[in-house]
Amino acid sequence: MRKQILTLVALLIGNISPALAQAPLQPSQVKFSPKSGIGVIAPDSLFSLNLRFRIQNRAIYYSNPQPGFSQAESDFELRVRRLRLRFEGFMLSPKLTYLVQLSFSRGDMDWSVRDNSAINSSPNVVRDAVIYYRPTPQLQLFFGQTKLPGNRQRVISSGDQQFVDRSIVNVAFNIDRDFGFQAHYTNHVGRFYYIIKSALTSGEGRNVIMTNDGLAYTGRLELLPLGKFTNEGDYFEGDLEREEKPKLSLAGGLSHNRKARRSGGQIGRDLYEERNMRTYIFDGLLKYQGLAVYAEHMARSADNPFTQNTSGDLQHIVTGNGQNYQVSYIFKNNLEVASRYARVSPAAAIREVEQQEETYTAGVTKYLRRHRVKLQGNISYITFTHLPTNTNSDTWSAALQFELGI
Repeated sequence: MRKQILTLVALLIGNISPALAQAPLQPSQVKFSPKSGIGVIAPDSLFSLNLRFRIQNRAIYYSNPQPGFSQAESDFELRVRRLRLRFEGFMLSPKLTYLVQLSFSRGDMDWSVRDNSAINSSPNVVRDAVIYYRPTPQLQLFFGQTKLPGNRQRVISSGDQQFVDRSIVNVAFNIDRDFGFQAHYTNHVGRFYYIIKSALTSGEGRNVIMTNDGLAYTGRLELLPLGKFTNEGDYFEGDLEREEKPKLSLAGGLSHNRKARRSGGQIGRDLYEERNMRTYIFDGLLKYQGLAVYAEHMARSADNPFTQNTSGDLQHIVTGNGQNYQVSYIFKNNLEVASRYARVSPAAAIREVEQQEETYTAGVTKYLRRHRVKLQGNISYITFTHLPTNTNSDTWSAALQFELGI
């Protein structure tokens, strides 16, 4: 048997080697760009692969750590916040494309949630695994796991943010990623563009080991009355393109998660009972000559936010609303100054167990190679208010983050 196996291997190598020799990879088919990464196109042009990576290293100091606030329960946070690998390209035809994104840092794999989740009990290494098909220039179809068409700040990559972290409004109400089907349709009348996005997904979130018979239904409409942003600038923060003419995007969306089993629908701790929840999203973005203004309103509701097990333990959904406002200006030397005010107000039903939170943040970013290589510094003042008793606590934080990637 051993002799037969060796003979078979020798025959395979003998057949494969001439084939490889006949179709060497041409130098012109390997491309590198700091903006788009390392790209390879097969000699027959039936396959392409683009490889990118990025690292976020950060240091944060909290003057008065708050349990549950950004998972901060100590004075210092020193860690690799994100370490990502991203693979994308086309297969057979440029109309059929794919995206795979993997995360490797502990804080990027939801370890704190997996400890108390039967729905998702493994580290979330796989963030995106999605196949796209574009039958027409206007329509793109998705199948797989990726971001839902939720609030703009969540859909914008964490590598394209102008602050060290997304806002507390996003933390409280975002709908994150899910597995299922999506369709995006883009068209225009003159300079007036409109984008319709829809999704039918499991409602359970990323990398789940089981699902129930409830589904999530998500829709979003975006209006661009002044034309498209330069280089898709409506989906990265800061006006790095320094738009020569004003560009505006107004959007609204709704997500209904039926029989949700986690406190945030697609994310969060397990609920003891299934609940229907609705998330409402409105956001707007204006960019002009280095100035960027962003506003966002989100809200979540549920028929009964509290769930209870047989032992009397409670687990609840964070219902209520939040607002986030950001203003920034980038100078010609690629130094940007930015400010943010954000507030999350819990609904009356959960005010005994959830506090109102407000943050005031000032930030400075030095873009060394746009969003791919940048140094960021933030100072924040955060207040917590227990509304029934009107008692307050607060904390200051100072953050430094260096991002490097291709």
